[in-house]
Amino acid sequence: MKYVVDVAGRSVEVDLDGDRIRVDGEEVVAHLSDLPGTPVALLTLGDTVHRVAVTRGPARGRYTLSLDGRRYELEALDERTRAIRQLSAAAAGPAGPAPLVAPMPGLIVRVNVTQGASVQAGQGLVVMEAMKMENELRSASAGRVKAIHVSAGTAVERGATLVELE
Repeated sequence: MKYVVDVAGRSVEVDLDGDRIRVDGEEVVAHLSDLPGTPVALLTLGDTVHRVAVTRGPARGRYTLSLDGRRYELEALDERTRAIRQLSAAAAGPAGPAPLVAPMPGLIVRVNVTQGASVQAGQGLVVMEAMKMENELRSASAGRVKAIHVSAGTAVERGATLVELE
């Protein structure tokens, strides 16, 4: 099983294959044995023995490692979990409130907010006329008005950004 371990700003690839361990492609002789009745284990790397204690962190794959009295924060993920996390992070897009965009082409009849105003989820921001009907476009989330890109009388196309929130 291959893992990618991020520690102190460095990524290390660790491959566990039965009793064989490879760290960044180099085979390492290692053995881990628990000290009964304590949270400490003895880690033997080659001819060197280290005291180590591991505590799970707040998220999956996150750990705090105490090695010979030094503390390290690390993340250890198998290849599959790391790939899934990277793909979902890339697909997540920008964080924060989504901007209000025109759902169809139309004419802006009224803008109900001003720049810098606080808005609540569901609050009407803009009234737009499309297909001879007036539609009140509402905020999907709470936030503060960062920018208003339209005014009454403006014709807009579908997908045009009307109001940006922060």
